[in-house]
Amino acid sequence: MAQMIITPMGEELVLLSRVEYDRLAALATEAEEDAADVAAYDAAMAAIAAGRDGPLPAEVAALLLRSTSLITAVRKWRGMKQTELAERAGLSEGYLSDLESGRRKGAPDSLEAIAKALDVPANWLM
Repeated sequence: MAQMIITPMGEELVLLSRVEYDRLAALATEAEEDAADVAAYDAAMAAIAAGRDGPLPAEVAALLLRSTSLITAVRKWRGMKQTELAERAGLSEGYLSDLESGRRKGAPDSLEAIAKALDVPANWLM
């Protein structure tokens, strides 16, 4: 049960049991994870709406929910390590890492090289 306390300065405080605090903290963490899943889903749907050839394979969509980017999801779907994809696409591993983490957007020719190395339509990554 929560207890309200008003400090001498008029600030309202709530006193909770440790069990209740832990329960609320777990719910907040769950909500953050759910929000991240929704954001990843929304990004994937927006990309599809932007004109990719057909929907993404279900396996890629599932990976996208757990990955930071579409490139990461497709790479994992293809069973490649980042070093292997970078080598096949003729890019540095650092540059590919920046693309996968969202630190960089990627030039069209780089995205085309990645798509070719992943054997997917280039417009999936554009």
